[in-house]
Amino acid sequence: MTESFSRLSFPRLHARTRRFTLGVPRGFTISPDGGRVVFLRTKSGTDPVTCLWEFDVESRTERLVVDPLALGVGGGAADEDLPPEERARRERSRESAGGVVAYATDANVHQAVFALSGELHLVDLATGAVRSLPTPGPVIDPRLNPAGTHVAYVTGGHMYVQDVATGEQFTLATPEDQLVAYGLAEFIAAEEMDRMRGYWWAPSGDRLLVARVDESPVGLWHIADPANPDRPPVPQRYPAAGTDNAEVSLFVLGLDGSRVAVPYEHEYLVTASWSEHGLNIVTLSRDQRTMRLLDVDPSTGAATTLREDTDAAWVEIVPGVPGRLSGGTLVWVADAEGGRRLFVGDQPVTPPSLQVRAVLDIDGDTVLFQASAEPTEVQVWTFSGGTLSKVGPEEGGVYTGTTAGGTTVIVGSTLESETPVTRVSRADKPRGHIASLAARPGLDVRVSLVRAGSRGLSTAVLFPSWHVPGSARLPVLMDPYGGPHAQRVLTTRRVFLESQWWAEQGFAVVVADGRGTPGRGPAFEREVLHDLSLTLEDQVDALQGAAALYPGDLDLSRVGIRGWSFGGYLAALAVLRRPDVFHAAIAGAPVTDWRLYDTCYTERYLGHPDEGHYEGSSLLADAEKLERPLLLVHGLADDNVVAAHTLRLSSALLAAGRPHTVLPLSGVTHMTPQEVVAENLLLLQVDFLKKALGVE
Repeated sequence: MTESFSRLSFPRLHARTRRFTLGVPRGFTISPDGGRVVFLRTKSGTDPVTCLWEFDVESRTERLVVDPLALGVGGGAADEDLPPEERARRERSRESAGGVVAYATDANVHQAVFALSGELHLVDLATGAVRSLPTPGPVIDPRLNPAGTHVAYVTGGHMYVQDVATGEQFTLATPEDQLVAYGLAEFIAAEEMDRMRGYWWAPSGDRLLVARVDESPVGLWHIADPANPDRPPVPQRYPAAGTDNAEVSLFVLGLDGSRVAVPYEHEYLVTASWSEHGLNIVTLSRDQRTMRLLDVDPSTGAATTLREDTDAAWVEIVPGVPGRLSGGTLVWVADAEGGRRLFVGDQPVTPPSLQVRAVLDIDGDTVLFQASAEPTEVQVWTFSGGTLSKVGPEEGGVYTGTTAGGTTVIVGSTLESETPVTRVSRADKPRGHIASLAARPGLDVRVSLVRAGSRGLSTAVLFPSWHVPGSARLPVLMDPYGGPHAQRVLTTRRVFLESQWWAEQGFAVVVADGRGTPGRGPAFEREVLHDLSLTLEDQVDALQGAAALYPGDLDLSRVGIRGWSFGGYLAALAVLRRPDVFHAAIAGAPVTDWRLYDTCYTERYLGHPDEGHYEGSSLLADAEKLERPLLLVHGLADDNVVAAHTLRLSSALLAAGRPHTVLPLSGVTHMTPQEVVAENLLLLQVDFLKKALGVE
């Protein structure tokens, strides 16, 4: 840690570094010949301005390609003038930095385009020369065609294409109504399906597959700012559970003005891909029990079903598929024989014991993918020539990567590394590292990963650095997320930094991943079907299991719980339904009434509200049971878990005569990126829990 960092408290440094993500290289693109790696990184661990860089594989050197500040364009996260659609996109992707946070290259990785404060820029990656391209309005999601001759982008819901050489631009699609937009991902796709884009170039570069999003069926909500009554509420179309989604339709739009509709039956468009092997789309039914992979004729829009997957609970969306080997063989991921498995053609090529998490890349006939043999670890594997191989270090940790032209980039975090390590290899030989400039937290992370409780749940236990085992029983803080689609217990130091800081305040911290969390197989994930409240049983099970493993260190008469989002829901649920176990709770941005959360996520686990599974998982009916201290925290600008969740629970508690505390965060979204807010929020939580649990 540098001298300037050493003067900062951990909460301030944690906030300033965006949870120690600034300075970490990301967004890698490898040139087809494997000779260059383009990537994003800020200049330091506290610099919020993301720059574009290039790493030369042969010389093992890197150079700065684009510095937004040198272009004279606002590059900081706070001073950028972003169009509303881009702010929404960043909220969905949890992007907290500024500058060049996204870019797209041509097929040969000779040029790249990016947007800064809504302005379109094109850079020659060889020379670093940047030129601004005029546009009729603020630009969203610019992308070059494979040849690099044209760039497409969205402005005000219009789909535009511009000739890079001449500057000539023309409109491919014009919205027919103010609630219609072309080329953008709708809220559900971005928030719940990890699809951040709404158009795809053809390999020929003369046409695009474009999504048309009509939000008129979606219910109209308003996000108000009570601290600034002179400002009108922000209207938002929010698809609450059981209500209508946006209507998403597809068209193949040609640069010659042609327009071909691509009809499909299902409610959701999961993703699309367009390669030399054809145009494919993936769709999902409203109940999420049927997924189809369709092959589309771009000339007629006619679609043929290549594959249909079904499940009695839900079909999981796996990133990175469909893919194709060099000869066109399909690469897919599906559940079979109790495991989430990689399929090449019609055959599974991974064992059921290896849980595939994502397909990362395909280089010729080599498939690079993420998978877990042990739930707390995420390793990178390849399948090539009928052989499975683990890639990268043998040390347990969390790894990801990309590959092209015989070059592979592997990024890994372990319990020993303070910051992610990025390794570059070519033809299986090391070619150096891409440096991380992230700040060093300066915490002595003392974490033990164990299997706890009757279900053998993945559990992390952390003690203060000064604690001598068996010397005293410490008050306990449960620090979960605990819900579907996310893990807290992983073999990487970074995920435990905040938990260790809490431990240094005098707590034994317990983090547990219960049923519904990924990495242990489809059956474990599906146990939460129709009842999200059973995640509380697993937190109790893990707590008791941890106490059995550390009988002289955990004081079960003083147990607090804190969490955000699903973790906030779990924290409030804990003091409402198990006050015999939990003695205080901090619930940040909690879902309290599942009817107020979105369609795709909520219906996946609880079905349609009319099926009767919502009341048992919601909190409002439990308000009269509160007998423990509860702090509710919510950002009033949150457009994901809206503040109505906390306000309705508070109203129910007041009606039942139950004391509680509410901390509203004016102007704060679901991410709480503001430095002062994030720092003081941690300090206020510590003060609340120490007083509630009688901690000196």
